[in-house]
Amino acid sequence: MIYVDTSVLVALVVHEPGSAAAAAWYEAARSELVSATWCVTEFASALGLKQRRAQLDADQALEAWERFQRLVAHDLRLLPVEMVDFHRAALLILDAVSGIRAADALHLACAERVGARSLATLDSVMARNAARVKLKPLTLI
Repeated sequence: MIYVDTSVLVALVVHEPGSAAAAAWYEAARSELVSATWCVTEFASALGLKQRRAQLDADQALEAWERFQRLVAHDLRLLPVEMVDFHRAALLILDAVSGIRAADALHLACAERVGARSLATLDSVMARNAARVKLKPLTLI
């Protein structure tokens, strides 16, 4: 089971610097792909940010949202976020040296709880923290 970080999901749907690497990895992936339901909110936030920065217009964002919905429906199992995940994420964040953000800590907590063996990401801080919690980081950059 591979836990997929939202950074990879965005790159699979919206053209950005990591898109080619994400697409190549996705095409070769043979394990079950999972992420927390939290990725839906985080993905929508990324689309909103891209619109505010004029990287996408409203139609492009809607098309990206629809592609994301198809990806989730066909290739990504969404996992529930549980109360224990918020507590574990808080503990990960308390280590200031980690540099981890709240959203990423919540992903790591969910990945740990479900027993994922590896984590696909385009974020070097996330990859470093994945290794810290004994998840094999699949850094796609």
